[in-house]
Amino acid sequence: MADGYLEKRYEDYEARKAQWLNTRHHRPQPGRKRPEKPDDEAL
Repeated sequence: MADGYLEKRYEDYEARKAQWLNTRHHRPQPGRKRPEKPDDEAL
């Protein structure tokens, strides 16, 4: 019983982890700004 329980919980954990990583991946970090590019790069 314990082995099946742990395997099921591990599969649930992996599914939740994958969903969390997919939703978080493309979100900008709060408080972090991208460096601005200068208008003229020759400067």
